[in-house]
Amino acid sequence: MPSPSAPATELPESHLRPPGQILHRGLSADPDACYLALSTRDARFDGHFFTGVTSTGIYCRPVCTVRAPKRENCRFFELAAQAEQAGFRPCLRCRPELAPQTLAWSSTDARRILAAEAARWLDDPSHWPQAGGPGAAPVMTRLAHHLGVSDRHLRRVFEASLGVPPLRYLQTRRLLAAKQLLTDTPLPVTEVAQASGFASLRRFNAAFVEHYGLNPSQWRKSSDVAGHAQAAIRLAYRPPYDQSGLARFVTQRALQGLETVESTVDGLRLARTLRLPPLRSGAAPLVGWVQVHWPAKQHQVLLHCSESLSPALPSLIRRVRQWLDLDADPGAIDQVLAPHFGSLNGLRVPGTLDGFELAVRAILGQQVTVAGGRTLCQRLVDLLGPALSTDANAPTGLNRLFPDAATLAALDDGQGLAPCLGELGIVRQRQRALLALAQAMHTGRLALDGSAPLAQTLATLTALPGIGDWTAQYIALRALRWPDAFPAGDGVLQERLGTRPPGSTPRQRLLATEAASAAWKPWRGYAVLRIWEHGPPTVAGTD
Repeated sequence: MPSPSAPATELPESHLRPPGQILHRGLSADPDACYLALSTRDARFDGHFFTGVTSTGIYCRPVCTVRAPKRENCRFFELAAQAEQAGFRPCLRCRPELAPQTLAWSSTDARRILAAEAARWLDDPSHWPQAGGPGAAPVMTRLAHHLGVSDRHLRRVFEASLGVPPLRYLQTRRLLAAKQLLTDTPLPVTEVAQASGFASLRRFNAAFVEHYGLNPSQWRKSSDVAGHAQAAIRLAYRPPYDQSGLARFVTQRALQGLETVESTVDGLRLARTLRLPPLRSGAAPLVGWVQVHWPAKQHQVLLHCSESLSPALPSLIRRVRQWLDLDADPGAIDQVLAPHFGSLNGLRVPGTLDGFELAVRAILGQQVTVAGGRTLCQRLVDLLGPALSTDANAPTGLNRLFPDAATLAALDDGQGLAPCLGELGIVRQRQRALLALAQAMHTGRLALDGSAPLAQTLATLTALPGIGDWTAQYIALRALRWPDAFPAGDGVLQERLGTRPPGSTPRQRLLATEAASAAWKPWRGYAVLRIWEHGPPTVAGTD
């Protein structure tokens, strides 16, 4: 790939097909386009494919800064697991584990949808063997049950669609997670093995040597970055990224003691406290703080966290990527929305680090302004949020955690109400909704994260008292990471789209708003955020 001193040439978007159409079964359908992308080091295509170099046995991201290999020495793969299955080792310089994730989506190929959903589930560290028992078999059993298919059918469809067996895909995800921890953190090798889902240090060492030719300790010594107490974990994204829009969104909703936003000359910084689920049954939750920083002129976010969260770093990294929408593909989104809104310039839909907290905020924000919802949330945190003791490296201003589901569920007076919440100004309808939500989360009947099943979760949410379609869609957008979530009943949205004429019924408004949004699929969630922030579509001729 070109040296850093080579002149940068921007690769026109038209040279590559939309994500999911570039590659098929591990080999590129248009290898010349892929070679052009790696030759120009265009970060917009980071994570869409990997390049295996036959002369070195190494595979790289398209943004790698080493000299471009000869065209005849390049093989192109859609997934890192495919490159590793073909015998290539990850590059130490560009580090494939940092690449934004990409899985093709098709509205017509049901097998591809099944494989993509399976891969998304396997990407979640909470589903790795450590969480489900020894060995990989329990993982596949739980995955097949989650998808409602047999193990055999799942394996056949996965390999046919993605060109790699699901167990090989899982192994690559775990090993790349371990590689990142070995490079960017001082965690002992034993803890890296546990955090990456390996049942024993012996199995971890054997898998690492088999795939990468070095044991984990040797790999750490060979890395460019030596792990130390304050090492930053690097998280890549595809440019552009609307940092100012994200900062504005978070600032408007920030709660004192829980989160801070700082725009400095060296880039945006966000920090907040966090509670993570226990790593094993009977253990205590992990609590601490995280801080993210966008350095200038880099397509990366630097993540720092308290030492108390280190044992769960793979899960934390996944949560942070979803919180900051780092896996979004601005090119694919603009391809659909730009004809209606103009370029969104890297607009991101902020997610959440805690699905329960996001749902509580959504309930308290029903039918009030953003400022009004924040006021109620602040009162709730001040009353019920436990104090957090931070270490010397913690960002200033962080001293509380958001109350958990068990705390809110315990407030129920037996009639679905909590008098102490009424004293905060929370009306009875919201009290019932909060307590029902807390009970569903506490008992495990409801999960709110990026791997939760969409239809089932929406049905469970709307069956709770006080939670309607608007709240469920908002939660789906930010907690479930559903890019096509669309709260068609939102009054502001209807006003700005002109679908709320005087005398119309709620159903008429709903149908008109749904019809107006049809051309924005499957990215209606991004369109909603754009309308809330900047007003209705502005490009002429988009009716």
